[in-house]
Amino acid sequence: MHRPARWGLGAAGAGIAVIIGLELSSLDEMDPFRRTISEHGLGPGGWVFGLGVGLLAAGSLAIGVSLARKKLAGVLGTIALMGWSLGLFVTAWFEKHDWSVGPSMSGSIHRVGSFVAFLCLPLAALLIARPWHRQRSRATLVAFGFGVCSLLWVAGIGTMMVIASAEGLPWYRVMPLGLVERGLAVTEVAALLALGVWAAAGRIDVRERERPGGVAVETST
Repeated sequence: MHRPARWGLGAAGAGIAVIIGLELSSLDEMDPFRRTISEHGLGPGGWVFGLGVGLLAAGSLAIGVSLARKKLAGVLGTIALMGWSLGLFVTAWFEKHDWSVGPSMSGSIHRVGSFVAFLCLPLAALLIARPWHRQRSRATLVAFGFGVCSLLWVAGIGTMMVIASAEGLPWYRVMPLGLVERGLAVTEVAALLALGVWAAAGRIDVRERERPGGVAVETST
């Protein structure tokens, strides 16, 4: 198993566990149909949410490094996956803002980070796990499938925003935003984990330089 991929899966799994714990512990206080996941970051315990998202971002970064080192991800796919990781780090560092009390620079940065993350992951999954990849496997097909589903989620959200704008309504009022965001998040994280499994299980072939005797040796790690 490739070490960066193993670390990445472990960190991502730990981050997911933290966020799931927050979700379960706040069922009596927060409506998951209307309230977004980022609202866990508000209040004195917000650092726990930041920790969970930060672990997920770090795990995603390690998985991306593994895929790039093993030449399983091209330049565009790697950039897209790094965009997802960077967006998550920004989301973890800059907390969500209560827009009912007025504008906020931190809240605006948080929103941009979330948008970048949610948009980049589907692109990364589609580019990296394309079915015609020379080293495709079950994991790549799963990742590609979840990538398509994630892209459909994003397209659906964009469509609802256009409809809301045409009707003169706030875009977050025309759909159960919390439920939609959670559906998108679950789909994208599933795609990420599938990519991580592929990176961990895949093999990398490196042709070493010729030895003094003139014999080239090919190794796999």
